[in-house]
Amino acid sequence: MASKSLTKDIEKIAPSTMADVVETRLREYLKRKAFKPGDALPKELELAEALDVSRNVVREALSRLRMLGMIESKKKRGMVLAEPDILGGFERVMDPLILDQKTLKDLFELRLVLEMGLADILYARMTDKDLKELEQIVNKEVNKVQQPFKVKYEIAFHGKLYQMTGNDTFMRFQNMLLPVFEYVVSEEAKINGAAKVGKITHRDLLELLKKGGPEDFRQGMKEHLSPHFERVMK
Repeated sequence: MASKSLTKDIEKIAPSTMADVVETRLREYLKRKAFKPGDALPKELELAEALDVSRNVVREALSRLRMLGMIESKKKRGMVLAEPDILGGFERVMDPLILDQKTLKDLFELRLVLEMGLADILYARMTDKDLKELEQIVNKEVNKVQQPFKVKYEIAFHGKLYQMTGNDTFMRFQNMLLPVFEYVVSEEAKINGAAKVGKITHRDLLELLKKGGPEDFRQGMKEHLSPHFERVMK
C-alpha cells in the first residue's frame, strides 16, 4: 500500500484521466519534494495507488518523462531523477527540411539576437590564444566588402566566437542553429543570386576585439549582420 505521506503529497485523480495529467502531477510532486538528480522515485505501484490510477497510466507517464531525459532506470534502484539534457530534444528535431517557414525565420532571428549579446562575455573571457586562433581563421578568407558571401567563413569565424565564451550551452546551441542558418542563406542566394554581406568584415570585428570595447563590438556585429536583419524585418 502507498505510504500516508505519499498519498498526501500527490493529489488523487479519476481513473479516466489521461496520462498527460499524471505526468503533470508527477512533475509537480518532484518539484514540491525538491528531488535532486540521483534521487529514487517511488515505485510504479506506489504511484498508481497514490494517484488512484492504473499502473499502465503511470507507466506511460513515466515513459514520457524518460523520453524527455528527466528520469532514468538504475540497476537495483529503479527509476531515479536524471540530470536533464535541456537541448537534446531540440537537437533531434532541428532539421530545416521538417520545419515550417515561420519557425525557420524565428530561429534565424534567435541566432542574430544571440550573437549580438556575446560582446560582454567575450571581453571578459577571451585570451591572447583565442585572438591568435581567430586571426588565423580570418587570414584564410579574403576580407573585402565586395567578396561573395561564404557560409563556411561565417561558420568558422562565428563558431570560434561561441567557443571563446567558454559556455558549452552556447556552443551546442550554435551547432544546432547552423543547419537553419545554412538553409536560410542558401534560399536567399537562390532568390537574389547571392547573399549580401555587411560593411563590417570579420577582420574588422577581430580588430574591435583587440582594440575596442563591448559596445564597439556590439555595434560592429550589428553592422556585420545588417543584411540578415534587413531580410528578416521585411
